[in-house]
Amino acid sequence: MNVKYCLFAALFLSPWVHSAQQITVESSQSILSQLQQSRTDKTAEQGKQWGLSGEEYQRYEQLMDGPRGIQSPGLDPLTALGIEARSDAERKKYAEQWVKQEFARTGKELKFQREVDAAWQRLGVLSVNMGNAAGIAHDSGGRLALFVKAKECGQCDARLAAVLADNRPVDIYLVDSKGSDSLLRDWARAHRIPAAKVRARHITLNHDGGRWMRFGNGLMPVVLQQGENGWTLVAF
Repeated sequence: MNVKYCLFAALFLSPWVHSAQQITVESSQSILSQLQQSRTDKTAEQGKQWGLSGEEYQRYEQLMDGPRGIQSPGLDPLTALGIEARSDAERKKYAEQWVKQEFARTGKELKFQREVDAAWQRLGVLSVNMGNAAGIAHDSGGRLALFVKAKECGQCDARLAAVLADNRPVDIYLVDSKGSDSLLRDWARAHRIPAAKVRARHITLNHDGGRWMRFGNGLMPVVLQQGENGWTLVAF
């Protein structure tokens, strides 16, 4: 009797068990689909902030999960994609996007700096020198020393441009020149370092010779200034 009852119950409940299992599978698939869609939407939104598609931003994330993320932690999407570009056209595209983003950022900082200067005057107190938009202090404290890399350093070009625009006497040190004069000259030509200022010693071009390791605190690029008390960090 008990055996018959158990068989009957099993036969009776079997469709319900199968239906419950099917509902569970469908629910899991629905949740997984929702999670995937949420991640896709988030990636698209993050990419939009940099003028990138969701697919481009996803590639950036993949790059930063690999060797590039270890070699250059915290690298922004445009610089990372530009360095790891798969074609000249891609490299050009990301370089132009980076310049546009940097131009917009600098414009915002300049506007804020003007408001800060105006606020100092309104409040009738002495202003604190916050430097220019590139973070380089305006003072008369001697020459600057700029440490940059020739390869794989988009921020180095931006810092170089800021220093040249500031028209301060500067000694430029190329940390990855490996003592090669030809590499140093090629780099200077590629970055349009004014030859007249080099001849006048307003700008000097130098091999690093280990100075960056001693004074740069591991920052790249970095701007230092030599004073009475040695090297002082000016901008990075």
